Amino acid sequence: MEFKDYYQIMGVKRDASQDEIKRAYRKLARKYHPDVSRESDAEHRFKEVGEAYEVLKDPEKRAAYDQLGANWRAGQEFHPPPDWNAGFEFSGGGFTAGDASAFSDFFESLFGEHMAAGTGGARSTHRYARTHGEDHHAKVLIDLEDALHGATRTVTLHAPELDEQGRVTTRERKLNVHIPQGVKSGQHIRLANQGSPGLMGGKAGDLYLEIEFRPHPLYRVDGRDLYLDLPVAPWEAALGATVKAPTPGGTIDLKVPPGSVGGRKLRLKGRGIPGNPPGDLYVRLQVALPAADTDQAKAAYRAMERQFAFNPRSGLGV
Repeated sequence: MEFKDYYQIMGVKRDASQDEIKRAYRKLARKYHPDVSRESDAEHRFKEVGEAYEVLKDPEKRAAYDQLGANWRAGQEFHPPPDWNAGFEFSGGGFTAGDASAFSDFFESLFGEHMAAGTGGARSTHRYARTHGEDHHAKVLIDLEDALHGATRTVTLHAPELDEQGRVTTRERKLNVHIPQGVKSGQHIRLANQGSPGLMGGKAGDLYLEIEFRPHPLYRVDGRDLYLDLPVAPWEAALGATVKAPTPGGTIDLKVPPGSVGGRKLRLKGRGIPGNPPGDLYVRLQVALPAADTDQAKAAYRAMERQFAFNPRSGLGV
């Protein structure tokens, strides 16, 4: 079935106001009225204009037409969804020319069975679709602490919608969102009925917020597990020591086993993001070398060089 571009027929932009559409209809109706027009296709054009106006003058019909036509591309057949015209009653007046008695197959495929044009302001009842609103998806950045303890945050969204004149506008919405304790990066929070409004009284869609963490100065996040790089002195790694280490629950005394090397991981069970089961905190040791920035420090390093027969590249065969 051939798609009918009602905006093109009316000679208006897709974001035209209702007043602009009304003025365009009056101008074209006078131009193509069969009783006065000398155009060879006046009757056909008059019916096309009337059909287009029947849809675009009604904000609900217009929104439905915009939604269904969004996926159409030139060169393709237009196929409305099955049962589109089932499930809702509405009343609407047709255009008033008695000789423009029928709408096209395209119109009927969208809005139900044959709609005869009314005369004298007569109103008729037709079948129309009650359509569920679209779900919206958005990504929100939260702090790791929000997932550790739970929080309520204000989220600002910008969503397109039709105003009373049928123009597409952007509306700013602020929502107070509860961040549950233990939420993970990539997890979705569903806010029921906060998506696009439904058409013809249909239920509104839902809003799905995908959680993503802001970079943290101390921890890296993997699922519910946390990773912390902890610097230790060479003698702490070699001899073993008890050192202070930060955790989400506060500072603890961490025992570094003797003979530790850089990159060794120490697991602190259950100290990651809460959950069932909770995540763990992995402390990765990083051996930090004192700076050789004084004569005394340089002398100490030379003494170590003489004291130890140490080749850190022996494992490479060199």
